Amino acid sequence: MIQVVTFTHGGKPYRVDFSKPQDISVPLVSGPDTVNCFYAPFLEMEPVRAGDFVGSVREGGVVNYYHVKMNPHGNGTHTECVGHLAPEHYSLQDSLRRFHFMAGLHTVYPTRMPDGDRVITLEQLEGLFPDVALEALILRTMPNSDDKCRRHYSGTNPPYLAADAAAWMVERGILHLLIDLPSVDREEDGGMLAAHKAFWQYPEKPRMEATITELIFVNNSLLDGLYLLNLQICSLSLDASPSKPVLFSLI
Repeated sequence: MIQVVTFTHGGKPYRVDFSKPQDISVPLVSGPDTVNCFYAPFLEMEPVRAGDFVGSVREGGVVNYYHVKMNPHGNGTHTECVGHLAPEHYSLQDSLRRFHFMAGLHTVYPTRMPDGDRVITLEQLEGLFPDVALEALILRTMPNSDDKCRRHYSGTNPPYLAADAAAWMVERGILHLLIDLPSVDREEDGGMLAAHKAFWQYPEKPRMEATITELIFVNNSLLDGLYLLNLQICSLSLDASPSKPVLFSLI
């Protein structure tokens, strides 16, 4: 069934096909066969046990009833708000109150710096989608293969985003950044968190409604360009949540 909807954004008409969703999240899997970063313990899923009851049909129980132990920041695709940095309690579910956004997908090769770091620079982003009022920017880094869904990033100094590139996004009015890396900042940066702070304008003028989504995976079959983004989260009273960003093509 074709489910085509027409909508207006920035004074321009667009058509979106809701019959062909493109999930760009990484599935959460118990154990080491999934993406992991910042030395987080691997996600655990275990059946609940209480007396004679076992929450596993395979083990003789009447239902599957599992306990899940995880770290949102380290165990897969997740979305975070300014509460990731602040001493005050800011909940993602209070920050993210709308779930559909005009989004641009852009593929980028991080630039190798003199110190060996690989960085997404301002120069690689300037001029993107100049005629569109972008609400979200999705960055796919190269090289790109599905081993990103199983990669263990801890101690590898992955690529990251330059702080002035994050500041440029603020100037463009981009509220939601999605990236296929474990963090927008360097793995070990002495606690500076320069890109996080630049994007959220923290602590000077915190952008309470802005979010960062990390550890996505964008298949190479998706072309760079404009999409409608549906950003799904859990209703956790935390600074971050496992998330499921879904793209819909504009036609």
